Amino acid sequence: MFALVLIAVVAGAMAQRLAGLGFGLLVSPVLVVLLGPFDGVMIINLCGAASSLLILSRVWRNVDWRRYAGLALAALTGVVPGAWLASHVPAAPLEICIGALLIVALLASQRLTRSNWRASGKIPMVSLGFSSGLMNAAAGVGGPAITAYAIVTRWEQKHFGATLQPYFITTGLSSLVSKYLFSGGHLPALEVWQWLGILAAMVLGIVAGDLLSGRIRPGAVRGIVVVIAYIGAVSTVAKGFLELLSV
Repeated sequence: MFALVLIAVVAGAMAQRLAGLGFGLLVSPVLVVLLGPFDGVMIINLCGAASSLLILSRVWRNVDWRRYAGLALAALTGVVPGAWLASHVPAAPLEICIGALLIVALLASQRLTRSNWRASGKIPMVSLGFSSGLMNAAAGVGGPAITAYAIVTRWEQKHFGATLQPYFITTGLSSLVSKYLFSGGHLPALEVWQWLGILAAMVLGIVAGDLLSGRIRPGAVRGIVVVIAYIGAVSTVAKGFLELLSV
């Protein structure tokens, strides 16, 4: 089981390096099914932040710090209610909600990709930043909402992918701290060697992404991530319903 966790972390870190996002989309369904919704998402929040921290030094020059500040502030207002939900909703309903949220977010972002509508101003930033923070804390998948913002504002991929790294560091760590406080100090019960294995898997994924960078189009990576995320989301919903039926 833990080998599957490591494989998912390698794939997620590689996608994060190549496309700017994808860690939560790939890893969230796997860890939720294998480790449970609360522990799984806590690990995703921590690993997502660590992965973005490792990548940030490579894309620092392309970060749009002004947009980062606006999006991060909006996201933090969504992190608190998302962390509260994750800490108080029972496991099976939470799994169903996580899978359903992921499906809805993926469908919405794909719909926007095919649209010519363009948005500007503070409303898209605040609303989609809030949604991203809420989903990151509750489900570990803040990427689709923030991708929707990039699509409707026609944000250039190079600067968008770079700006996501400090953004995911902020939302990941704030989600982790909020859930730690709301749950009364709960942390995932992993051994030291397992944490070290996850860290090594992240580094391996980022190194692999570095080697493949420039050889694989970010759009192709995002397409693969979306397909895998759909499969994982459906599996998560199914697991939640099976647990409800078995009670």
